[in-house]
Amino acid sequence: MQIDKEISIQIRNVWQKASISLLYTSGQVYNAYEKFFKRYDLTSQQYNALRILRDFFSEPISTSVLRGQMLDKMSDTSRLVSRLHAKGYVDVSRNSGDKRLVNISVSEKGEQLLAKIDPELSELDTMLTGLTEEEANKLSELLEKARESIAVYDKR
Repeated sequence: MQIDKEISIQIRNVWQKASISLLYTSGQVYNAYEKFFKRYDLTSQQYNALRILRDFFSEPISTSVLRGQMLDKMSDTSRLVSRLHAKGYVDVSRNSGDKRLVNISVSEKGEQLLAKIDPELSELDTMLTGLTEEEANKLSELLEKARESIAVYDKR
Protein backbone atom coordinates (compact mmCIF):
# COMPACT_ATOMS: atom_id res chain seq x y z
CA MET A 1 0.00 0.00 0.00
CA GLN A 2 1.20 3.53 -0.75
CA ILE A 3 2.43 5.43 2.34
CA ASP A 4 0.13 8.40 1.75
CA LYS A 5 -2.89 6.07 1.81
CA GLU A 6 -1.58 3.93 4.68
CA ILE A 7 -1.19 6.83 7.11
CA SER A 8 -3.44 9.44 5.50
CA ILE A 9 -0.91 12.14 4.80
CA GLN A 10 -0.65 14.76 2.08
CA ILE A 11 2.75 14.29 0.41
CA ARG A 12 4.58 17.50 -0.62
CA ASN A 13 7.32 15.89 -2.74
CA VAL A 14 9.27 12.69 -3.35
CA TRP A 15 11.84 13.49 -0.62
CA GLN A 16 9.14 13.88 2.01
CA LYS A 17 7.56 10.63 0.79
CA ALA A 18 10.93 8.86 1.10
CA SER A 19 11.49 10.25 4.62
CA ILE A 20 7.99 9.35 5.81
CA SER A 21 8.27 5.88 4.24
CA LEU A 22 11.61 5.35 5.96
CA LEU A 23 10.28 6.46 9.35
CA TYR A 24 7.15 4.34 9.03
CA THR A 25 9.05 1.24 7.89
CA SER A 26 11.69 1.76 10.56
CA GLY A 27 8.94 1.75 13.17
CA GLN A 28 7.58 -1.53 11.84
CA VAL A 29 11.03 -3.17 11.88
CA TYR A 30 11.66 -1.81 15.39
CA ASN A 31 8.34 -3.21 16.62
CA ALA A 32 9.13 -6.64 15.15
CA TYR A 33 12.52 -6.65 16.89
CA GLU A 34 10.92 -5.62 20.19
CA LYS A 35 8.36 -8.42 19.88
CA PHE A 36 11.13 -10.97 19.20
CA PHE A 37 13.30 -9.91 22.17
CA LYS A 38 10.34 -9.65 24.52
CA ARG A 39 10.35 -13.49 24.55
CA TYR A 40 13.63 -13.24 26.43
CA ASP A 41 12.52 -10.38 28.71
CA LEU A 42 14.83 -8.00 26.82
CA THR A 43 14.45 -4.91 24.70
CA SER A 44 16.26 -4.69 21.38
CA GLN A 45 18.59 -2.07 22.94
CA GLN A 46 19.44 -4.43 25.80
CA TYR A 47 20.19 -7.23 23.35
CA ASN A 48 22.32 -4.88 21.25
CA ALA A 49 24.36 -3.92 24.33
CA LEU A 50 24.89 -7.56 25.32
CA ARG A 51 25.86 -8.48 21.75
CA ILE A 52 28.39 -5.64 21.57
CA LEU A 53 29.92 -6.54 24.92
CA ARG A 54 30.26 -10.20 23.91
CA ASP A 55 31.29 -9.87 20.28
CA PHE A 56 33.65 -6.90 20.29
CA PHE A 57 35.18 -6.44 23.72
CA SER A 58 37.12 -9.13 25.56
CA GLU A 59 37.83 -6.65 28.37
CA PRO A 60 35.27 -4.59 30.33
CA ILE A 61 34.36 -1.23 28.78
CA SER A 62 32.79 2.03 29.96
CA THR A 63 29.23 3.16 29.25
CA SER A 64 30.54 5.86 26.91
CA VAL A 65 32.37 3.29 24.77
CA LEU A 66 29.26 1.11 24.74
CA ARG A 67 27.06 4.09 23.73
CA GLY A 68 29.38 4.82 20.82
CA GLN A 69 28.88 1.30 19.46
CA MET A 70 25.09 1.12 19.90
CA LEU A 71 22.71 1.20 16.93
CA ASP A 72 20.65 3.76 18.84
CA LYS A 73 22.99 6.41 20.27
CA MET A 74 20.64 6.99 23.19
CA SER A 75 21.68 9.07 26.17
CA ASP A 76 20.42 6.68 28.87
CA THR A 77 23.06 3.97 28.46
CA SER A 78 23.66 4.06 32.22
CA ARG A 79 20.03 3.14 32.86
CA LEU A 80 20.21 0.39 30.24
CA VAL A 81 23.30 -1.06 31.93
CA SER A 82 21.59 -0.80 35.35
CA ARG A 83 18.65 -2.83 34.07
CA LEU A 84 20.92 -5.47 32.56
CA HIS A 85 22.88 -5.61 35.82
CA ALA A 86 19.67 -6.01 37.84
CA LYS A 87 18.78 -9.00 35.63
CA GLY A 88 22.25 -10.45 36.18
CA TYR A 89 23.28 -10.20 32.51
CA VAL A 90 26.24 -7.86 32.97
CA ASP A 91 28.94 -7.41 35.57
CA VAL A 92 29.66 -3.85 36.64
CA SER A 93 32.75 -2.68 38.52
CA ARG A 94 34.34 0.66 39.33
CA ASN A 95 37.04 1.86 36.98
CA SER A 96 40.33 1.87 38.89
CA GLY A 97 41.67 4.84 36.90
CA ASP A 98 38.58 7.05 37.16
CA LYS A 99 36.16 6.46 40.02
CA ARG A 100 33.39 8.27 38.11
CA LEU A 101 33.39 5.52 35.45
CA VAL A 102 32.23 1.92 35.60
CA ASN A 103 33.49 -1.05 33.66
CA ILE A 104 30.90 -3.34 32.06
CA SER A 105 31.21 -6.89 30.77
CA VAL A 106 28.80 -9.72 29.95
CA SER A 107 28.19 -12.04 32.91
CA GLU A 108 28.00 -15.83 32.67
CA LYS A 109 24.19 -15.53 32.84
CA GLY A 110 24.30 -13.03 29.97
CA GLU A 111 26.48 -15.37 27.92
CA GLN A 112 23.98 -18.18 28.51
CA LEU A 113 21.09 -15.98 27.40
CA LEU A 114 22.92 -14.93 24.23
CA ALA A 115 23.70 -18.58 23.46
CA LYS A 116 19.96 -19.29 23.74
CA ILE A 117 19.03 -16.37 21.44
CA ASP A 118 21.73 -16.91 18.78
CA PRO A 119 20.13 -19.91 17.01
CA GLU A 120 16.84 -18.05 16.67
CA LEU A 121 18.17 -14.73 15.28
CA SER A 122 17.68 -15.84 11.68
CA GLU A 123 13.94 -15.56 12.36
CA LEU A 124 14.38 -11.77 12.24
CA ASP A 125 15.82 -12.02 8.73
CA THR A 126 12.57 -13.49 7.44
CA MET A 127 10.69 -10.23 7.82
CA LEU A 128 12.28 -8.90 4.63
CA THR A 129 12.13 -12.06 2.54
CA GLY A 130 9.51 -10.33 0.40
CA LEU A 131 12.55 -8.68 -1.20
CA THR A 132 14.85 -10.54 -3.54
CA GLU A 133 18.52 -10.73 -2.62
CA GLU A 134 19.23 -8.12 -5.30
CA GLU A 135 16.51 -5.82 -3.91
CA ALA A 136 17.83 -6.25 -0.35
CA ASN A 137 21.32 -5.27 -1.53
CA LYS A 138 19.91 -2.27 -3.41
CA LEU A 139 17.92 -1.21 -0.35
CA SER A 140 21.08 -1.36 1.77
CA GLU A 141 22.94 0.74 -0.80
CA LEU A 142 20.14 3.32 -0.91
CA LEU A 143 19.97 3.52 2.88
CA GLU A 144 23.73 4.05 3.03
CA LYS A 145 23.39 6.85 0.50
CA ALA A 146 20.55 8.34 2.60
CA ARG A 147 22.76 8.24 5.73
CA GLU A 148 25.50 10.07 3.82
CA SER A 149 22.97 12.72 2.75
CA ILE A 150 21.73 13.07 6.33
CA ALA A 151 25.33 13.50 7.57
CA VAL A 152 25.77 16.41 5.15
CA TYR A 153 22.46 17.90 6.33
CA ASP A 154 23.51 17.54 9.99
CA LYS A 155 26.74 19.48 9.37
CA ARG A 156 24.83 22.57 8.26
